[in-house]
Amino acid sequence: MDKKVRVLLVEDDHDFAFLIQKMLEKDERLICTGHAHTKEKGIETAQKQKPDIVVMDLNLSGGTLDGIEAAKEIRLTTTAKVLLLTSFEHPGIILDASKRAFASGYIFKSQCATLADTVYQTAVSNTPQETLIKELILAGLTPAERGILSGLISGEMDTQSSSSTVANQKTSIFKKLGVKNTSELISVFKAWG
Repeated sequence: MDKKVRVLLVEDDHDFAFLIQKMLEKDERLICTGHAHTKEKGIETAQKQKPDIVVMDLNLSGGTLDGIEAAKEIRLTTTAKVLLLTSFEHPGIILDASKRAFASGYIFKSQCATLADTVYQTAVSNTPQETLIKELILAGLTPAERGILSGLISGEMDTQSSSSTVANQKTSIFKKLGVKNTSELISVFKAWG
C-alpha cells in the first residue's frame, strides 16, 4: 500500500487515547484521523471519515463490552476494518468478542508497544488473526450455507438447489451471523476476500 493508512481511535480513557494517538502518529505509515470517546461518536465518525481501520476499545463504558456493538455497526456500514483494543486477556472473551464484532483482529493494551505495526499489518493484509476470526465465524454454517454465502459474496450463484431452498439458507445465514441482508453480509466479507 503506497498511501498512508487512515486510523480512527475509539477509546473512552482520554489520557490513554492521547498516548495511543501520539504512538500512532510517530509511524510514518499511519495517519490518525481522529478520536471518539463513545460508541455513538465512534460509529458516526467512522461513517463520516471512512478510515481504513478503526482501533476500538472493547469496553467503552465500564463493563458492558459495548465496543462489540460499535465495531459491528462500523463493519456493517463502512469498509473499515476493526482492530479491538482490550485489557481483557482471556482467550474466550476476546475470541467471542471478535466474532460478534466481525473484527479483523485484536490487541491487548499490555502490547501497545506493537500497536502501530499491528494496525498497519491488519489494515493492509489478511493477518493470521483475521483468518482465524473469519473461520470461527464460518464454523457455525453448514457446507451448503457456506456455498450460498460464497455465491452471495461473489455475485455468482451456482447452485442446483431450488429458489426456496436458497432463500431458506440465506435466512439461516443471516440469522446465524447476525446480519439483516445481503448488503450487510457483503460489507463484512468483502474486506476478508
